[in-house]
This record gives sequence, structure tokens and C-alpha cells, in this order.
Amino acid sequence: MAVIELGADGKVRCHICLEFNKREYKGKWVLKASFSGHAGHPIHLKALQNQEELLIGTAPEVSENYATLQDVIMDSPPKGQTMDASHLGMNDTQEQEMWKNFDGQFELEESEVDLYEQKRKDFDQRVDEYGLWGGLEGLPGGDPENIEELWQENEQDDLLSELLEHTSRRYFNSVAAITDQRSGLKGEEETTALRNKTESADTTWFPYPSKLAFLLDTIDNLPRLRISTSFMKVLLWLLREVGVQGVPSHDGFRKVQKSLKRENIIPTVHWKSPRGHTYSFNDPRATVANDWANPLVAKHIRRYPVLAQDGIISEVWHGRKWRYDLDRHLMSPMYNAGNGRHYFIDEPAGLRDGQMVIPVRWLEDESGTVYCDAWEIKLDKQTNLSKIQDEKVVMIASSDLEYNMLDLEDKCIMPEWCPETVASGHVSRMPNPDRELANGDPIYSAFIDVFGDDVSGNRSKSWNKHWNIYITHRNLPRQLLYQQCHIHFTSTSTYATVPEQFHGIKEIIEKTHREPIRTRSAVDGHETLLKLYCNCGPGDNPAQSEVCGHIGSKGNYPCRKCKVGGSQKEKETDDGFHAFFSPGESRCAEDTLAEIERQVKAACLGVAQTVKDLQTNSGVKDTFTQHWIEELIERSRGMQRSQPLRPIAEIQDELTKWISEKKAAVYNPFLTLIGFDVSSDTPVEILHTILLGIVKYVWYLLHSKWNDSHKKLYSDRLQATDTSGLSISAIRANYIMQYANSLIGRQLKTLVQVNAFHIYDLVEPLQFAFTKAIGELSALLWFPEIRNLDEYLADVEMAAANVLDIAGHIDPSKIILKIKYHLLAHLRQDIIRFGPLLGVATETYESFNAIFRFCSILSNHLAPSRDIALQLAEQETLRHILSGGTWLSVTEAGEWKRPAQSVTNFLSNNPFLLVLLGYGRDATAVPQAPVIQMFTGSIKLEPHKRSQNRTKNARISLKLADMYAAQAVNLPETMQNSEIKWYHGKSTLSQAQDICAVGTWIFAKSPFSSTAPPVTGKILEILQDEDATMSFIVMDLFQVSAIRHECFGMPTLSRRLDETTLLLIPTKTIMFQYNVQHDCRAARCITSGRRAIIEERVQTELSESFIEHQPLDRFLVNTHAFHNAHLLRATLPRDLTIPIAYSTDRNAHHSSMSEKLQGTRQEADDKKKATADLKKVAEADMVGPLVNAGKKRRRKVAPTGEE
Repeated sequence: MAVIELGADGKVRCHICLEFNKREYKGKWVLKASFSGHAGHPIHLKALQNQEELLIGTAPEVSENYATLQDVIMDSPPKGQTMDASHLGMNDTQEQEMWKNFDGQFELEESEVDLYEQKRKDFDQRVDEYGLWGGLEGLPGGDPENIEELWQENEQDDLLSELLEHTSRRYFNSVAAITDQRSGLKGEEETTALRNKTESADTTWFPYPSKLAFLLDTIDNLPRLRISTSFMKVLLWLLREVGVQGVPSHDGFRKVQKSLKRENIIPTVHWKSPRGHTYSFNDPRATVANDWANPLVAKHIRRYPVLAQDGIISEVWHGRKWRYDLDRHLMSPMYNAGNGRHYFIDEPAGLRDGQMVIPVRWLEDESGTVYCDAWEIKLDKQTNLSKIQDEKVVMIASSDLEYNMLDLEDKCIMPEWCPETVASGHVSRMPNPDRELANGDPIYSAFIDVFGDDVSGNRSKSWNKHWNIYITHRNLPRQLLYQQCHIHFTSTSTYATVPEQFHGIKEIIEKTHREPIRTRSAVDGHETLLKLYCNCGPGDNPAQSEVCGHIGSKGNYPCRKCKVGGSQKEKETDDGFHAFFSPGESRCAEDTLAEIERQVKAACLGVAQTVKDLQTNSGVKDTFTQHWIEELIERSRGMQRSQPLRPIAEIQDELTKWISEKKAAVYNPFLTLIGFDVSSDTPVEILHTILLGIVKYVWYLLHSKWNDSHKKLYSDRLQATDTSGLSISAIRANYIMQYANSLIGRQLKTLVQVNAFHIYDLVEPLQFAFTKAIGELSALLWFPEIRNLDEYLADVEMAAANVLDIAGHIDPSKIILKIKYHLLAHLRQDIIRFGPLLGVATETYESFNAIFRFCSILSNHLAPSRDIALQLAEQETLRHILSGGTWLSVTEAGEWKRPAQSVTNFLSNNPFLLVLLGYGRDATAVPQAPVIQMFTGSIKLEPHKRSQNRTKNARISLKLADMYAAQAVNLPETMQNSEIKWYHGKSTLSQAQDICAVGTWIFAKSPFSSTAPPVTGKILEILQDEDATMSFIVMDLFQVSAIRHECFGMPTLSRRLDETTLLLIPTKTIMFQYNVQHDCRAARCITSGRRAIIEERVQTELSESFIEHQPLDRFLVNTHAFHNAHLLRATLPRDLTIPIAYSTDRNAHHSSMSEKLQGTRQEADDKKKATADLKKVAEADMVGPLVNAGKKRRRKVAPTGEE
């Protein structure tokens, strides 16, 4: 039944009142504008009451399934029926009075007005979030009648939105009340019954009262399958309808979830920023503690800096920051030797050989064996005094340690220190203060990365700005941090900026230095204490500038990491321009904070220009402190106006004292965070700086000048790309070309790897060189590991220099205008400090925004920060419980709890949940998961072919003589006449864990000699014998040329003596796959082919052109490919991959670019001056005639006043 009717003349009336209150409501048609208040009128309320009484009276006839359908939104609102109202008679007096009130005199109370206004805003907001209007870009095609019908339907929707809030809610609530009466549970009775059931339930599914409650909580907290309250109610109704026993009511289920929330596995903290903004955040202490208490995660945690095996640097703990730069007192201070024996830094320790040392920094190797950097203690036998030799560090294995400081004291063999050692301050740190803080428990340092950015809370294009903070636990390997479950939401706010929100988080972090986090190690079961520190702050460049208190890329000093810059004229000079090609004088947190303090002091004088000049001349402008600077300026001015005789110095002193009393609230919390230097610890971010920055610049430079024929040729070439060995999704060339100006990071990541092969004759030579330079640099920056740091840094520096030099050659002004170019000069510093920049990339954080939005759109938006934090805390709680993690109970103080075995086994027995919960697809995420693990050299056979009735046919086995293998030059004699049968394989696994299919290009160990160089070629065949004891591939052998390609500058592949050579290679010796492209330039491949277009997986009669590769067996090794780029360069001769300098004399090259820039600037100034002069002349020419005309029209007046 429709709620309203819409008449032909546009008037409306209420169906509810017609049906349930006919005596008082006569069905008069009224204007739509007058109908909005009808829902609250006594006549309509009486109709609703009658409706409820009718429903209660017919309760036995009402199906129970309606009981859970509260708040369900209609998908298609009922359409009003038109009818002629001319036959209606006059209404009675009461109805006439009702419409009179509606027409002009009906008023809502102020609270009701606000309520209705909020509901309308919520409706509009939800429309934007869900993108309900997103498909309607303009008016639909067709005749005007169809458009009118569309508008009428929209009008009905608008009217329904108000009535549905009352009508449907009352209806479903009344039916739900009937169901409660039938079940005998209502109000407190249901709560008591649920509580008694929970208390009496067995612990098979602890902490849940039953398996059903556990499963419901699981599906309610799947990150990418969020369900609404309405859908949960429908689901509960469905379970009851199919006869499931013990299905809780919706309220009962929510009570179970609240009981879990009270355990505070992930507590949510409510905070107020210094500026008065309220927000909520999930406690980072619990997030990190849960990783240590999680059996799936804890064994991967690194407690100390790691000694790189064979010099291979792949993780942040291999970087210089952890190993050398970070204050050693912030690293894990102790080593647990077992049996309660703890060795702390700064304390003497006895070795097994009788020597004594002072451990100063604990280390471990890849296997987990612990070492330490130590100072030796030298005993002067004449004085019997000992001296700490702190000028030299030696490395000691933990197995060589025998006595800690407590042992030495018990044995009375503590050294007596010489005056020099006492004066150095070493003795004052004995015993280490952390020993007392730990109180016998192990204590370690845990590091987090803090990512902050502004994100839209909507899924549609409508911008709904939220400032978000996510963290990752950096004691974990990068491979785990790629998984969504290890990106932890911390906070969001529509009011408080990232530095504001971090104010509360910083206090929590610093509190752990006094009151360490207490957790239970899943490795050894011991209670463990943790101190929390910040490792780095990844993010896009504007967000990182805000964190650093920097003025931004538009300032005179545009770099957050150094002090390069100056005025526009200074930047254009030879020295100023050349400075942008290298790092300038480094910034640091201390200097930035000191500069901000100067600005605050200047603000106390009440002169805004003074502060502005300081900011312009230093490049320091902190958005967090700017609020207080503006307030100080106004206060100072007000005090000067109210007390004009008071000296300004006194006013300044008073305000300065006021600031010093609330220093923590005034200054950016990032600048005062211990162990975190904002300028050094905001590394260059490769997603935004490279892909969304420089790659996007060059892509626009290329395609913006193409005509339609160029675009079609490029699109055909791009579609013909061989994607094997690229690890990218399928290329949609037409889409990329159609939306060339709106590409995202994933598409730009594809283009930077393959563009050089397709544009060589479509662009100018300089643009082609620019494309190749960017492709070469990008491949280097996406290295997952660095095998030779010195060589790698030299290659990165040269490749970055080439990009800068060519970019400056094309347009010198971009070097000083686009900060992303200058940031390339800082790549070396960040790589040394953090290792491969892939480890501090933000792609995983950006992908987590989808999880945030799923929670945002299901919030009621009255308290989004709180709602989203609570929801994501529930998701983290579920994941921790499913993983078998322990937690310190809040309800039962001091007791460690862990989930029942049934709960922890559920994840391993249902591995599909791994992906739904955010774990990786591989078996390492959950080791006990029953997934098929492929090992190096294992083969996946081709699938069984099916007959017409879909039954599987037996695999076809072949003799070796019937395969390519029979032609292999290294076929053993024992196999030549063998009767062994072989199966064809679909793919095999390489040593680098690549899935190699037929047609893949690979490197493999030589089958002729273990000392011979690797061989390379394309897989023709994959074979496995019937007994699965032998497996081989047949390789079409190619050789790498000794020189690079004359156009692309890449290594080339060709057949040996232009003859086909096949090799039989054991699958276990396959090293890795890589990407190869056909040399279409040399072969002159053109769009000569035609093929049918596939639409909706159906072949159509339409056709398209495509590239047909000509029969020239010459190929290019794609050194721009990201996948296995580090292995490829380690295998190929270095002279084929080392970057070649674009300019041999860079200083001269930069001077010529600077001269060009100055000339361009002069031309622009001259043109601007000439335009201004012409404008003045034109204005004078226009004013002159007007003045003369005015003189002619002026009347002559006689002294008497007569004309």
C-alpha cells in the first residue's frame, strides 16, 4: 500500500489516514508544500495508533519474519495513483481546520525543527556517499513526458523520506513487539535470559557463548564485506525461518558484541585537542601489544637491528637509522638469555674468556642469533682500576656472555672505575634505569610508522573530508606489512587535522616510556614490556610538509628536507638554479622548532607582517601553531589598544610567559617526539613523487600533442604488449587512451614499464629520452632488496640526475616550480636511512582507505570519529581472537585470556577467510592453513579435458619422441629411447617463487656446468613423468648480445647463429622470470591484422585492428620492468644495465638551462610591460575624447547665474 498519493494536478494526500482514520480524515488533496507537517498532526497520529491496534489484534496471523525488518529501506517507493478529486464533497469542520493549520500556522518546536533538518541532511549525505545520483550525469534521452515522469517519481521519493521515518518504523516496531510477546521475552526479561544463557554456556567457543554468535560476529566484522544493521536483522530473521536453534534477537547479538568490547582488546580513547576539537582514536599500545601476543605474528617480530646476510638490504631494520643513527637508548635495551638472566646496555657483562665489556647496542642476524656492539673494559693492574674504552666498538656474540651485572655484584667482581670513566658519565647509568622499570620482565622497543592524510568518507565523487591516521608495526617484515590486516586504523576526524589528532597519540606513546605496555609473548609465553617509538612518517608531499611544519611547495623555500630556495630571482641565477639538482643544507626538528618559537615570540608584538616575513624567509610555517600565532597577534593588539601606555615589551613578556605554560599544546607534536626527526623521517614517497608526479608529467607531455591517428597507433601498440613477467593486470589500452588525463597510480605503473617500446616514433627525441630515463629510474626504485649498496646508490644517483637534466632541458622552469623533481636529489639519503623505498611506500595505506569508507558510509555521521574507531576496533578484535591471540582481561583484572581451540582452529579449517580478514593469500599468513603449498620446481599439470557431458577425461600421456624435448641438444641417451610416459604441465615454480607458464621468458642455471653462466630463453614445454619423479622444461635458447640496443638502450636477445636450439632444463634450476618485448621497430610490425571484438564474452560481428609481429627473432630485455628488476641486473653484465649519463658536464648544462630560464623570464617581463604600456595608451586614447566632449558640452554661465 502506498503511503501517499500524487494527483494529476500535483496535489497529494495520505493513504495511512484514509485506511485507518476515515472518520476524521476525508482525503482532501493538498499542496505538496503543505504536506510536510502532516506526519505530526493528531489525525495522522491517530491513524498510526489504529494501525498498531489492528496489528496487535491479529497477531497470530502475522508471520514472525517481519519482526526483524525494522528500519528496512524500500528499494522502490510505491507510486501514487492519480484520481479525479472533483467528486469529493465538502469536508467537516475539523478537517478544514487541520488543512488551515497545515497551510500556514502549523509550527514545530525548536528541537523538532532541528531533528527534521538533521534528517534531511543525513538523507542528502547518504545520497552522496552511496553515489545514488552518480549514474545520472544529465537529463535522460526521450520525449518530455518521460522526463516529467522521472521528476514525479523523484518528488514522491522526497515526500516519502519524511513519512517513512514515522510510518515504517512504527509498523515494524509494533510487529517486533508482537514477536517479543509470542516468545515470552521482552525488555529486561530478554536481557536476563541472555545473561543466564551466556553464564551457563560451555566454553567451547569462548569468548562467544555459542558457535552461532561467533559466526555472526565474524560476518559482521569482515573488512570488505560490511553489512548494515538492517541486513543483520534480515539475516537473523532468515536463520530463524530455516529452523536454526538459539538465534539471538538483534539486541541480544549486540549485547554479545558489547561484552567483547568491554574486554578492551582494542580500547578506543576519546580525546580533546588543544584547539577544543573532540575525536576518538584506537589505542596504538593495544595494537602493538596484540602483535606480540599473536602466535601468527609474534614469531616474525624483530627486536633489534638486523645484520644483513651477504650484504642484502631489504628491510628498514637493515637501514642506517636503526643500526647507527637512532639514539641507542631508544632501541631495545636488553637481551634475554633465559632463566631470568637479562643483559642490559650500559652495564658491565662478563665473557666466558674472563674479559668484561659494556654492551651498547643489541643486534641480531637473519637467523635470530643475538650479538651486541660493545666497549671493552681494560684493567690497569697497577691501580686495579678499570677503564671503559668507548672510542672503539667491538662485536660480541650473545653466546660468549656469561655474567650480567647482577651476577658480577653477587660474585663481588664488579670493576672499580678510574676517574676518567667516572667523569665520562658511563658509571652514572649503572644499573640501566630500564632494569628497574622492567622489574624482572623482558623489555623491548617497538616502532610504528604513522601515516596521515585527508580522505573522503564517501564512495561517490562527492568530497567528504576526513583526516585519517593509520599505523604499521615496523618490527614486522615488509612482506607482512603488505597485507591489509597489518595496516591499523588509529583515528579520524572531520574537524581535527593530523597534527591535532597526533597530539593525543603522542601522549600515549610517551606514556609507554614511563609505564611500558604489558603483553604476553606468543613465542615464549612470558609477560613482556614494550616501549613505543615512531620510526617514520610516510605520506604524500603536502601531508609530509604539514607534519614537518613546512610552508609547502609554493614557498620560496619549497623543500621540507633541506633549505634550498630563495626568491624567484635568486632561484633563476646560475647558483640558485644549480642548487635544485642536489640536496641543500639539511633541516632538522630542533631548528624548525626554534624557528617556530621565534615566530611565536614575534606574534606577541601584534605585528602580523613580521611573522609573515619570518615564515617566507625560512620556509617554516606550522599549521598547528599558526592558530596560536593568530590568536597571539589579536591578543597583543587588544592589550595595546586597552593599555596604550604600557610598554610593548611587557605585553610581549606576558604573552610569552602564557605560551611557555602551555607549550605542549602550542607546538606541533611531531616536532617534539622523541626519536623522530620530521625532516629526515619523512622519506621520499615513490607512489606520489614518481608515479603520480613525474610519470604523470611526462605522460601528459606525450599524449597531449598526439592527433587521433597517433592515439590509435599508440593504443594498438600498447594492447600488443607482452605482459608476461610484468606482474600487472590486463592492459586496457582503449580505456587508458580515452581517459588519458584521469589515470590512477596502477595504470601509470603499467605505462612507465612499457611506454618506451611504443612511442619511439610518436614523440620528439628529447621526450623519448625523458621517457627512457624515467623508466630506468622507476625500475631501480622498486627494488625489493639491495644486493650491493654502493653500486645501487651510484645507479640511482645517475638515473635521477638524468631525469632532472632532461626535464630541465625540456622546461627549466619546472625544476624550480615542481618540488617532486628536487626530491629526487634526496633519494640517496632516504635509501641509506631506511633501505629500499618500497618499504616506506604508501600504496597499502591508500588501499586501506576503502576499508575506512565502508565504515564511514554505515555511520550515522553524528559522531563519525567515534563510530568508525569503534567499528574498526571490533574488526581488529575479531582478527586477534581468530588468530589465537591472548589479552589481559579488564573484567577479570590480571588474568590472561585466550580464545577456545574451536575458535582458533576455525581459521585454519576455513582458509577462504584469510583473504576476507585481510591476510595474504599465501600459506605463510597462517602456517597451519590446509592450502596446497608449491615448492621450487613443482608443476601444476594441465587440467583434465571434459567431454560433452562434463565428465573428466583421462590425461593424455605422451612419449618423449612426440614432444619438443626430443629435439633438445642435451637430451640424455638414457631418455632417448625410454618408454616413460609424460604429462604436459601448465606452470612451474621458480626459485624466485614466480609461476612460470609456457611462453614465459626465464633465466636458469646452465645444464652443462655449475660454473657456467646462466642460460636464458622461452619455455616451450613443461613436462612431468607419470610417477611425478622427474620434471623438466624445454627452453628455446637465446643469447644476450654484448651491446645495447641502439634506440632503446636495453640488452637484446637473439638466437645463436640464427638457429633454433632447444635445451632440457630441470624445473628446480629455473632462477626467475623476466619481461621481454619484441623488437617491433626493427621488424617494422604494423597494425595489419583484423580480429573480432569480444563484448560481454561474446564474439561480435565488429572487428578491430591489431599489431601483427613480423617473423624477426630479435627481442628486447625490458630493464624498465619492476618485477625481478634486482635479479635481472644481478644476472646481466653490469655494462648492459648501468645508467649512462645524459650530460657529461652537468654544471655547464645547468648553466645553459639557467640562462634559458632567465631569457624566458625576461621575455615574459618584457611582454608583460609592453601589454601594460599598450593598455595605458588605449586608456588614454579613450579618456581624451571623453574629456574634450565634456568641455564642449559644458554650459557657459553668466555671473548672474543665467546661461
